Amino acid sequence: MSKEMSKGRKLRKTIKERGLARVMAAHSPLSARLVQEAGFDGIWASGFELSALYGLPDVSLVSMTQHLDMTRAMATQTSLPIIADIDTGFGNAINVIHAIKEYERAGVAAVVIEDKSFPKVTSLVEGGRQDLVPIKEFQGKIAAAIDNRTSADFLIIARTEALIAGLGEAEALARALAYEEAGADMILVHSKQDTPAEIESFVRNWQGKTPIVIVPTAYPEMTEKQALALGKIKVLIYGNHAIRASIQAMQDAFANIIKHGGAQEIGNDIAAVTEVFRLQKMDQVKTNEERYLS
Repeated sequence: MSKEMSKGRKLRKTIKERGLARVMAAHSPLSARLVQEAGFDGIWASGFELSALYGLPDVSLVSMTQHLDMTRAMATQTSLPIIADIDTGFGNAINVIHAIKEYERAGVAAVVIEDKSFPKVTSLVEGGRQDLVPIKEFQGKIAAAIDNRTSADFLIIARTEALIAGLGEAEALARALAYEEAGADMILVHSKQDTPAEIESFVRNWQGKTPIVIVPTAYPEMTEKQALALGKIKVLIYGNHAIRASIQAMQDAFANIIKHGGAQEIGNDIAAVTEVFRLQKMDQVKTNEERYLS
């Protein structure tokens, strides 16, 4: 019997074969299943989306236990590789050691750890506190992660927020190179500029060998074709589109019901109950009932 390919190796295989892995955010097992059905290559277990799901700001209020439990639940409902967004690693290098063991055990393909101080503030908010830890301290976090994973297939992605913090490209490149030297498998560089110019410049000037990951939320005009053409970007993450789409759809449906005093006008705009049953795999339940229940 052949051994099943690890999720991390599956992600690497996608990158090798296609040049770019397309990863969509999810915040629940249901949204994870929809990501897979849509045809994406992986799932981003988003801290931002989970915070929003709980009605909380993305400022390190969601605990590791909450995020880990949801990520584990998503992993049971999809065969796609999951990249877990674990913010700062939930503390210092000691916290990272614990987190790495738990997330690897949960069956995810990779974790992303960012170089902000704990507690963090979400990256795209205007005027938010964006303090970074010293480079040496973050190198220690990367080393702790690498030393405590059980398989090299479990990827450690180091995320620099230097551009988000307004520290400039030189600082971002210096930090990325230092994180590569510490052993990171990939480098995620983030930007809140509304055009891709800042990221494109970073990528063109990147002299390291480690693949680059981007999250073009603030600069959506960056297409997958453009990312591929830059040559060094290997993962493109759609970072919060699932929760935003969900919010808009619910707002529209709820407003329609209030406006018309009933649900008679929205039947064609929402999923049928039979579609919910399909996603819940009710057909399997009926088959099992016929087979096993007297």
